[in-house]
Amino acid sequence: MTYAVIAHYRCESADEATVRAALLKMREHTRNEPGNLAYDVHAETDRPGGFVLYERYADRAGFDAHTAAGHFDELIVGTVRPLLTERTVMFAEVLY
Repeated sequence: MTYAVIAHYRCESADEATVRAALLKMREHTRNEPGNLAYDVHAETDRPGGFVLYERYADRAGFDAHTAAGHFDELIVGTVRPLLTERTVMFAEVLY
């Protein structure tokens, strides 16, 4: 079963560049993880400070390994989350 994560993030305009940079750096690390199949970062065109992440992993274990990585702690937990004003995360099974 392929495991997907869709995250919606929103931050203040003043923090947008910092969040964007951290998410793009996170993308580079995540794409090198063995369980990762895709990690796409989107900036919402009609909502300043809005981001959408679409992630796919080979399975739930791949996602769990992702959240246990040091770069996740540094970039997401330590940098991005403290700057967010909104955060929703949805988990899904990819249908084929």
